[in-house]
Amino acid sequence: MAYLVLSNGRIFEGRRIGAPLNRVGELVFTTGMEGYLETLTDPSYYGQIVTQSFPLIGNYGVIEEDFEGRSALLGYIVRELCDDPSNFRSQYTLNEYLTAHGIPGLCGVDTREIVRLTREEGVMNAMICDEVPEDLSALKAFTVSGAVSSVTCAASCVYPAQDVCRYHVALMDYGAKRNIIRSLQSRGCEVTVYPAATPAETVLASRPDGVMLSNGPGDPKENTFQIQQIRKMLGKLPVFGICLGHQLTALALGGDTVKLKYGHRGGNQPVRDLSTGRTWITSQNHGYAVIAETLNGTGTQSFVNANDGSCEGMSYPELQCFTVQFHPEAASGPRDTGFLFDHFCDMMRRTGKEGDVHA
Repeated sequence: MAYLVLSNGRIFEGRRIGAPLNRVGELVFTTGMEGYLETLTDPSYYGQIVTQSFPLIGNYGVIEEDFEGRSALLGYIVRELCDDPSNFRSQYTLNEYLTAHGIPGLCGVDTREIVRLTREEGVMNAMICDEVPEDLSALKAFTVSGAVSSVTCAASCVYPAQDVCRYHVALMDYGAKRNIIRSLQSRGCEVTVYPAATPAETVLASRPDGVMLSNGPGDPKENTFQIQQIRKMLGKLPVFGICLGHQLTALALGGDTVKLKYGHRGGNQPVRDLSTGRTWITSQNHGYAVIAETLNGTGTQSFVNANDGSCEGMSYPELQCFTVQFHPEAASGPRDTGFLFDHFCDMMRRTGKEGDVHA
């Protein structure tokens, strides 16, 4: 037996899975009914202990082709862990993955109660441990810091377009999911991925047709250097920001962000398109949101969360820029908003070499 100890004093007893380690992290939950592999390999979960609200996890095993990046979460909590997966693509069990990647976890835990507590009291710190400590000061003092620098790539890398190359895109890696790259490649984009610490001058000197600002973990306000570089690139070429990239763009333009009570995580998050009134179902993973009102006169809110009214997208037409809080690359999750990549490509076509095909 082992324990999940919350910073509010609540204790949950469960069975050990994964690595036999004690670990402190920020406790969050995700509502996805599937996609646990994408959750486990999403760099945006850096510094967090993730609770799956869906009760049965691991039933289709581990499929490495579905990985989105390097695992960055600190712990994993499930109600029931499947030890005998059934899927023709499965390579090994989820428990084997957790063990091999040094991720401690618990199963047999009342995840519904954990989700209920988090929704009522907000995100809090938690500890996976073999014995409940008498002093919780270290648990309460934990903070997620240095997130982007911990998950970004070490060096730039080029990914060729599928078939004919029509555009060159610079992707700023703040913790990018692989399906962002694949979504661009499938639309004729050669993608150069840059580390988060790359100066704007280096990116602009490569003369890309557009810049993608990726998703990523942590408090957006911590990334002062990246905010400065985005400010230098805005208005010079088309820019498309996702998740953390959406937040950093807002900060670069003088806007503000706020930490949400418990965030939005999962593949069933409803977002309303303010231009059409249509509601899309989206994949999300974030704990902070842009305060749209702080960008009045600078940008226009384009999407809003249908549940809590928080900002889900901004448009900056004069700067050839638009950003969204959700994940149009749909990994995992619904593919409703994949058209946003088409919109980005159309922006590059209109502002760049009209109809030109790169060699």
